[in-house]
Amino acid sequence: MKLKYGFKTAIAGVTAHKSRSALTLLGIVIGISSIMLIISIGKGTEDLILKEISSMGAETIVIRPGKQPKDLSDVADTIFADSIKIKDVEALKKKNNVPYLVDIAPAVAVPGSVSYRGESYRPQMFGWSAEFMQKMFDIKLKKGILFSERDIKNKAAVVVVGSKVKRELFGESDALGKNIKIKGKKFRVVGVLASRGQVAFFNPDELVLMPYSTAQTYLLGIDYFNEVMTKAQSPELVARTIKDIKATLREMHNITDPDKDDFFIVTQEGLVSQISTIINILTLFLSSVVAIALVVGGIGVMNIMLVSVTERTKEIGLRKALGATKKDIMTQFLIEAVVLTGMGGVIGIFLGALLSFFTALILKNFIMLDWTFEFPLSAAILGFGVSAFVGLVFGLYPAGQASKKSPMEALRYE
Repeated sequence: MKLKYGFKTAIAGVTAHKSRSALTLLGIVIGISSIMLIISIGKGTEDLILKEISSMGAETIVIRPGKQPKDLSDVADTIFADSIKIKDVEALKKKNNVPYLVDIAPAVAVPGSVSYRGESYRPQMFGWSAEFMQKMFDIKLKKGILFSERDIKNKAAVVVVGSKVKRELFGESDALGKNIKIKGKKFRVVGVLASRGQVAFFNPDELVLMPYSTAQTYLLGIDYFNEVMTKAQSPELVARTIKDIKATLREMHNITDPDKDDFFIVTQEGLVSQISTIINILTLFLSSVVAIALVVGGIGVMNIMLVSVTERTKEIGLRKALGATKKDIMTQFLIEAVVLTGMGGVIGIFLGALLSFFTALILKNFIMLDWTFEFPLSAAILGFGVSAFVGLVFGLYPAGQASKKSPMEALRYE
């Protein structure tokens, strides 16, 4: 049987039972469109984060406590590591130790919620340097002032809040000078940040920022930092600065063997690599989960094709009586299955691209993220190939059953 004629016959068979074909396509369409959406959103997320990281500048160096994580099981150890303390930060500030370091700011994460007169909100809270944050991420102040290095030294109970935090707690009222409560302690609001949207790993609109010394003493009861952000004089001096940082911290911690370092350093290049790896792993995981829908869709194709074989028993018998071979019958039903799933793949690609476009539109215009729509061409090609392959694999058994039918028995079938 010629391939061209086989395709014509397959398309005629598919279009003859439109409702049944549509139900058969459903599982394939859902699977392919979901994979398209996941990969598109994953790519958009990666681009957004990488753009924000790039805005930090190539001269940014991040110091984190604990050993360099090699897999996901090491991440928890890093979070709770306590090897970077104020004496280390003071040593790094000295020009004779790290001559090309121009700025440094330690940070701690503060879990919990804030409240004001019965209203409560769970923001992102950090003990940090407000001035460093403003310079690093170009965040504008809408009202009030930023707390100073003097406030950090005096462990002042002051905070700067994001626009959303201000709105949730104070509504249209002025927040400046008001006292909010964090873990039972009062903090005076000295500044309100201008609305900005997502920046790198936090959203300034949902931020409550306080001196790191205050957070350590009154809220966390710790004497170490979760990370220290530093800046080299220029991108060209990053490697030299890293070398000086390592030497200083090893001397402070009495470490002679580099393999026993109780800290690790991440540069912009390293952050980009880490983020790309994490997003790719998550995308792969979610895609593998969605692949189950394709298997379910494939089983649906097989079941419908088996029903089709039974319903068309007389047609098979007539074709065999007119000279069609087992190979001809098998080819016809296989092509029919591939055409069916291929059509599902095309519809799924179109639907997935449409959903991805509208998702990007919503994220950009309503959630105010610097989001770009990404059409994953490789995912589209892969999706179409997978859908056709599903048709081929799950169409083999029904096609085999059709080819085995005896022409005499098939013609007598009622």
